[in-house]
Amino acid sequence: MKKIIIVGMDFSEGSLNALNFAVQIANVTDSNIMLVWVDKKKNSGTVYSNAFDPRMEAKKRFEELIEEFGPRLKTGRFLYKIRNGKVHKEIVNQAKYHDAFLIIAGTHGTSGFEEFWIGSSAYKIVTYAPCPVITLRYGEDWDAKINKIVFPLDNSRETRQKINLAAYMAEVFDAKILVLSIYSSNVENLRDLVDGYADQIETYLEEREISFERFSIESENLTEATIDFAKEQDADMITIMTEQETSPANLLLGPFAQQMVNHSPIPILSLRSKSIYDHQTK
Repeated sequence: MKKIIIVGMDFSEGSLNALNFAVQIANVTDSNIMLVWVDKKKNSGTVYSNAFDPRMEAKKRFEELIEEFGPRLKTGRFLYKIRNGKVHKEIVNQAKYHDAFLIIAGTHGTSGFEEFWIGSSAYKIVTYAPCPVITLRYGEDWDAKINKIVFPLDNSRETRQKINLAAYMAEVFDAKILVLSIYSSNVENLRDLVDGYADQIETYLEEREISFERFSIESENLTEATIDFAKEQDADMITIMTEQETSPANLLLGPFAQQMVNHSPIPILSLRSKSIYDHQTK
């Protein structure tokens, strides 16, 4: 059975970028793509004024997108679904129903416009999703092969859980993993803990024969440090857990994962903390 990739659609430029990115992922993971649009009206039977029915319009747009993007999908096929309710809940529910492999959504960051509902719901999707989520910031055109994946490590126990997912993506794209140890404290025991985690990741990648490099930096702000490093390395993706360690700086700015989703110009692959997904056996 083929994997399913869920793509949240509001037909904005941001969601079209997400769709384009999803096609690339589907082609190397042998997946089908399920497009989901959510009618936010409380009553799905509402009669719309001026004979305009957004559900019929969404169906028309879906059919047009499938005609346009269909030839780009090598082995999979497109499906679509129109749901009613809160955007993040319905996309998450659709992912649960299909036991989805991945959700992909565009985001407009903290300055997003409400009418582009995927942007305002992206972090909620990340928070409640039953599977990994890729978010792409509006205005960034990602139409390239994934060659470098940033794998940040901190001193939290959860920081290593994303290795199966990162390794799988590296294998299907023949990409290199950039293992980044981030020291947010001068306490020697905590720094040693991060180094120990990096040693474990190195052993794992060597056993899987996955190309990697190790780096280390010092920073109190995990978000800025990770994004700056990814830019310097011309990376194509950053993998994170949805819950990471906190520091005084991060407490002022909000959760690490939310900062990354809102501010990173590079696609973020998020995995829920305390959940380990083995994509090799899906």
